[in-house]
Amino acid sequence: MTSHPTTNVPPAPPNAASNMTLDSYRFPSHRLRRQQQEPGRIPLVLVACGSFSPITFLHLRMFEMANDYARMNTNFEVVGGYLSPVSDAYKKAGLAPSNHRVRMCELAAEETSNWLMVDPWEAIQREYSPTAAVLDHFEHEINGVLGGILSADGESRRPVKIMLLAGADLISTMSTPGVWAENDLDHILGSFGAMIVERSGTDMEDALAYLKPWEENIYVIQQMIQNDVSSTKIRLLLKRDLSITYLIPSPVIQYITENRLYMDDDAKSKDKQPTSK
Repeated sequence: MTSHPTTNVPPAPPNAASNMTLDSYRFPSHRLRRQQQEPGRIPLVLVACGSFSPITFLHLRMFEMANDYARMNTNFEVVGGYLSPVSDAYKKAGLAPSNHRVRMCELAAEETSNWLMVDPWEAIQREYSPTAAVLDHFEHEINGVLGGILSADGESRRPVKIMLLAGADLISTMSTPGVWAENDLDHILGSFGAMIVERSGTDMEDALAYLKPWEENIYVIQQMIQNDVSSTKIRLLLKRDLSITYLIPSPVIQYITENRLYMDDDAKSKDKQPTSK
């Protein structure tokens, strides 16, 4: 029997990211640390761009792995993390409407973290936003509008390093000639940099060889505990009416159930048939 959580998901508050439009947009910074804790380190914000249809524990786990890696192996101090779902204009198979994907990310962040946030800016755009433009948006909001963050001694303000966080599958596409514009690659990896979480089945050595001009700005994070959960596999389980409990956060499962997301098209068609009297 397929089991699902029984608690109803609370409605999103009026100021929630999932309720924002282009006219009402405000950059979420409620969990952004406003002052450094460790002198001498470079403040860092991690940004994960993706479909998140739906978000999984691996998406969330990537932030924790990156935070540990930065703390143990670099001179960065992570002061915030953001999920940035793509807009509906991305037109990818299995893509739920952006308001649902943003809300699922919100529920996941609220349930599992005290430092992750969801920025709906990319999701509410009418056209697809290249990753380079999304990172520019974070640079503008955090360092331009907010003016960076306070240094550990509180006597000065410091610019925050913005960096892309992604799985190894992204690096594979970046290393495939013709998939990414050379200017975008140079901007993303040259100006911002990336933390990449290894995944089984990806040849990182070959992928990184193509990206050698930017190797100093690419940080590869090994998974100590392998997790191969993906949104695609979650949708497949749902299509087959199989349980997804313990694979994604419980509030997200309940949200999917309540909103009947990722149902098989045949099932949706049957639901629309008039009921016989």
